[in-house]
Amino acid sequence: MTEGASRDEQPRPRRAGVVGSPVEHSLSPVLHGAAYRALGLDHWSYERVERDADGLHRLVGELDEDWVGLSVTMPGKQAALALADSTTERARAVGAANTLVRRREAGWAADCTDVDGIVGALRAAGGFTGGGAALLLGAGGTALAALAAFAELGIAEVTLAVREPARAEEALATAERLGLRVTARRLGYTDLARAAAESDVVVSTLPAGAVDERAHELARGPVVLDVVYHPWPTPLASAVHEVGGRLATGLDMLLHQSFGQVEQFTGQRAPGAVMRDALSAATGGELPLPLIGERGE
Repeated sequence: MTEGASRDEQPRPRRAGVVGSPVEHSLSPVLHGAAYRALGLDHWSYERVERDADGLHRLVGELDEDWVGLSVTMPGKQAALALADSTTERARAVGAANTLVRRREAGWAADCTDVDGIVGALRAAGGFTGGGAALLLGAGGTALAALAAFAELGIAEVTLAVREPARAEEALATAERLGLRVTARRLGYTDLARAAAESDVVVSTLPAGAVDERAHELARGPVVLDVVYHPWPTPLASAVHEVGGRLATGLDMLLHQSFGQVEQFTGQRAPGAVMRDALSAATGGELPLPLIGERGE
């Protein structure tokens, strides 16, 4: 091929997307689209793909070489881990993956950047540098990622508050793999307020409405992460604001987990401020979205 022909050659299209069910309201296209534009990746696209867990394996097998990665949301995170050719240690510890990256001859690699999301959200809230103790509400998939985040942050003591004690078994097993000391309690136990006040961070992974009646007790934690961001503000968020506490939200978590995905897909540093501004615009600018470290500069 001549030099002139080489210059005229168009870059090969690259595709990525969010897969799950439902995904029609996913904000991931906002984040990734803003990142690709800022990085000058005009030949890149990011789309929504509706698939349940059973359909994920079939989908991955059908993707052509233009596809570089998938952001996996519910209900496919466990299936994503199972189908991957290689997995990160933290994805194995959590038992789920929200990120699939194509590694050419090496196949699909699975990671769990949900851990980054929780770490980043807590650090960006301010007032927390790591270590100490945590109060964790819930025992589902996000709670398992929170346990891995606690381990990364140097938190060793965790009080796990759950609605049904039988549901805590997987979380307790995950905590043991991560070297965390966990005490499980029923969500309605009377010392919840004291546990929040004595913790360095409080993380609620429960759905909207689940902790409304105890919001003011939980707001006593120095730093509180409520993964719910719709409807907003949640009673827990309002209670934290009333007492002047530090709050992180599910949008903070979404933002910070997306950085790792963009970087693994593109091989370039995520343009954090651009992504934050795009997310803020898409959500009406109602929530503060602080940044930390090099991505926020």
